[in-house]
Amino acid sequence: MQHEHRMTVQRTLFAGPDPRVVPGMYVDADLARIRPERTALRLEPGAVVSTNTYFGRFAASYWQRYTAVTDVRLTLHHACGPQTLLRLDVVASDASGRRRPLQTREITCQGEVSVDLEIRRFVDGGGIWFELTAIGGGAQISEVTWSVPAPERDRRISVVMCTYDRPAEAISTLLTLGGDAAAADLIDAVHVVDQGTRRVEDHDEFHRVKSLLGDRLHYVTQPNLGGAGGFNRGIRELTRSGECSTDIVVMDDDILCEPESVIRLSAMSANATRPILVGSQMLLLSETYRVHMTGEWEALDELKAGRPSANGRNGLDALTDQQDVRTDAGWNGWWSCLLPAEAVAAVGLSLPLFFQWDDIEFGIRARKAGFPTVTLPNAGVWHADFHLKDYNDWTRYFSWRNAMIVSAIHGRFDPKQISGVVAREITQHIVSMQYGLAETFLLAVRDFISGPSVLHDGGQAKLGELARLRADYPDTVRVDAATGLAADPPIVVKGPDPQRDRLDQVLAKRVVKQYLGRLAPGRVAISAHDNRWWHVGLFAEAVVTDSSQTGVRIRRRDKGIAVRQARELARLCLELRRRGPELAEMWRSAVPELTGPDNWQRLFDGE
Repeated sequence: MQHEHRMTVQRTLFAGPDPRVVPGMYVDADLARIRPERTALRLEPGAVVSTNTYFGRFAASYWQRYTAVTDVRLTLHHACGPQTLLRLDVVASDASGRRRPLQTREITCQGEVSVDLEIRRFVDGGGIWFELTAIGGGAQISEVTWSVPAPERDRRISVVMCTYDRPAEAISTLLTLGGDAAAADLIDAVHVVDQGTRRVEDHDEFHRVKSLLGDRLHYVTQPNLGGAGGFNRGIRELTRSGECSTDIVVMDDDILCEPESVIRLSAMSANATRPILVGSQMLLLSETYRVHMTGEWEALDELKAGRPSANGRNGLDALTDQQDVRTDAGWNGWWSCLLPAEAVAAVGLSLPLFFQWDDIEFGIRARKAGFPTVTLPNAGVWHADFHLKDYNDWTRYFSWRNAMIVSAIHGRFDPKQISGVVAREITQHIVSMQYGLAETFLLAVRDFISGPSVLHDGGQAKLGELARLRADYPDTVRVDAATGLAADPPIVVKGPDPQRDRLDQVLAKRVVKQYLGRLAPGRVAISAHDNRWWHVGLFAEAVVTDSSQTGVRIRRRDKGIAVRQARELARLCLELRRRGPELAEMWRSAVPELTGPDNWQRLFDGE
């Protein structure tokens, strides 16, 4: 009888890649009665263990939806004491989270046990996991795998990492990835694109990376072209011959990497009925059990990067809530995302947007070309929390400008709608006395209107321009709390939030109050939690805590600046309304040239 060739698509791990990760992401048990290691688990007598956890579950719903695989095999090695009975329960859930038993085995002695499970009745949601009970004595399990019949095509992967002045973080990620034998075995090449002044190759541990990866490591340096330039340089290197022989996993340098997630992305891609982008979820570094967004779509009419998908969740606690109901995604962040070779060949490179929205735009273009995105609910990497980054930052320029560009190319770009969104957003900054932030947004709108030539240099010159622009506004400067709060201003807490259908009316009232100076006198202190424009706009001077909790910013009413910015905003909004269709067509027609290999090569060469 011919031996069936199978592919391991998932391992059950019992501990994370770093002590910061809470154990409950891998195993649910009384920690006093188990001894978890990365690939093995020791159970004390009476221990009860469940793998109904973020990394422990098999995402059955996604496998039924996107692959033709009809069964999965759970295999584990076990060693039991002479008086031990190890009970194995395999359990499934449905879209509502209701559990249903699949199989039960009673295990003794030492050996290997395999359980074949059908992947059916999971279309709308549900997962599969197993539970163990050690009865009478102790036991150990190890080398737990989930496998499926091997697909006809053996898909390999290459990794592209973009890095800028984070040599220690990049080294850590590379060592974690290269140090996992199962993940490293899938990788044909690792392209590290270093755009910083503190080089990765100068780090003391770089020799270990070279030793692990050998000739698979390709290290290049280039001018700082942002995340878009770094990722696209690696993709360009892999496709220079005109085709790509591997799927490409793009990956940030500053993540806490779970190599198992790379295995799961690759397995889903290899077994999918058609080429799909497969992304990791972003988990928070400060709360290693929390999911940033389970799945998201762009909101182009609102110029917003992400909104939860249908059935999606923002800030989900993975220790208490499992992602049973299946959701979809319009795109996936490039903190870790697999791009199938077919999509890269068909879609090409992304727009040279320098920072933010390049991954979103690529995902939209790929989707339109027939390559959807799947955000896999049991594949994640940990990334610095977005909510701990202050909104008043130079990056807002790129976020806003690029949002307008992508909306013009791929959205309805209704002039009335877009100009309304622009007017509302910037007016909120003005009334909350964030004049430097308002000026940052105004520059973004002006540059969008100026057309595709603003992307000519890939974004490098804009960094210096933004630094000079923002230096003119004291409210952009973060100061330490002892200095900013030296006068002991009283803390004021915001009241109830305005009703959504009354926000524009409240904004108009704040504009009038700020213009006439009918504001609460004196300096007040406002926490980051209470930092809302409708609250800050009631005062003439406010010391507002930075979202990063590293300091405060001092905001003071300046009628002259506010009036000037309001006039500029009105002029720009009128131009958006008048020239909306023309601007959209201008940007759409520029896409082939902007994303073309010749334009990117020019940028890589520093021209």
